[in-house]
Amino acid sequence: MWVEEFNYVLPQKLIAQEPIPHRDESRLLVLHRKEGFLEHRCFRDLGTYLRPGDVMILNDSRVLPARIFARRAKTGGKVETLLLKSLGQNKWEALVKPGRRVPVGEELIYGEGELKGTVVAKTVAGGRVIEFNYREGTLGEHLGNLGQMPLPPYIHKELKDPERYQTVYSRREGSAAAPTAGLHFTREFLREIRDCGVEVHYLTLHVGLDTFRPLKVKKVEEHKMHTEYYEVPSQTAEAVNRCKRGGGRVIAVGTTVARTLETAVVAGSLLPGEGWSDLFIYPGYEFKMVDVLLTNFHLPQSTLLLLVSAFAGKEKILHAYGEAVKEEYRFFSFGDAMLII
Repeated sequence: MWVEEFNYVLPQKLIAQEPIPHRDESRLLVLHRKEGFLEHRCFRDLGTYLRPGDVMILNDSRVLPARIFARRAKTGGKVETLLLKSLGQNKWEALVKPGRRVPVGEELIYGEGELKGTVVAKTVAGGRVIEFNYREGTLGEHLGNLGQMPLPPYIHKELKDPERYQTVYSRREGSAAAPTAGLHFTREFLREIRDCGVEVHYLTLHVGLDTFRPLKVKKVEEHKMHTEYYEVPSQTAEAVNRCKRGGGRVIAVGTTVARTLETAVVAGSLLPGEGWSDLFIYPGYEFKMVDVLLTNFHLPQSTLLLLVSAFAGKEKILHAYGEAVKEEYRFFSFGDAMLII
């Protein structure tokens, strides 16, 4: 299967550069995957497609202000650090600029020295592994004081309110990018969904920046998926398994939720626990847990576009994207939503 088959033409003007004033007033393109027809709705119409007994799962990961500037202890030279993934024990995989001037063993000073880091290894992809140390507080607190929000590279406008790049239910810091399908929800709208008889539960998957990168291989099967840390609470697993046994639908809010659910399923049941997911979902994959998928519009030739193509079919997805372009939907992180049922 060729990566170039998952391409489409997107005018630059349709890449959303900032969030709309009200989260839940985005547009919603509804794709009925069995029948193949589309509906143009607004996000507040989502409840029309939900049923009592459905279980909706959301990713409660919170984006770290992971772009942080340092100076080299030896020379005072400026170094930009972008944290990608926690490796545990205060070690993080990171991108550094300029990388060639930051060898293994280099000490980095952040702020006034309240946070320091030592480069302990290089990564295969050309990044660095940095081990942080500090005397007071937590790493999250230091990042909150010193770091900046790492917006995707296709967003060029400054974000006035950093909370607009967080979901309203985010609580567990660890992502380098937002689980963007959840950005459309308000607390009030979530309450309305629960009041309609839909159970709402959470899991965690910390999103890495590789999520947004186009595939660099020619054949889909040659791609090696990046790993992301996840946790499935026992309450969430119980709700999903109960829903499946009762004939209800499991609604995944975002590709991160879909990947986690499909990673943690064993013998038809969702297992609680934690781990690392490197599951690569592309056409030909048979979904075991996810019945309905709410998502945003994704980059051409990306793993996320392949995932939604696996769920609905490549031809139907590319046709839907073509219609979205024609109707001038807003694309990517701050863009409009798509419901695949």
